Amino acid sequence: MAVATSTYVSLYDQRVALVAHALTQNSKIDEKAATDLAVHVLNALDHIPEKVR
Repeated sequence: MAVATSTYVSLYDQRVALVAHALTQNSKIDEKAATDLAVHVLNALDHIPEKVR
């Protein structure tokens, strides 16, 4: 009997990964720098009022 295992990834971590991927695909920064920048980008976006977004 095979047991499937899965790893939980939060929605926030998925968003960070998505932004980091976009940054690495469209610039010459490395993955670590892209992930760090993605956290800052998402923090800024999360603080924009819903009406403005």
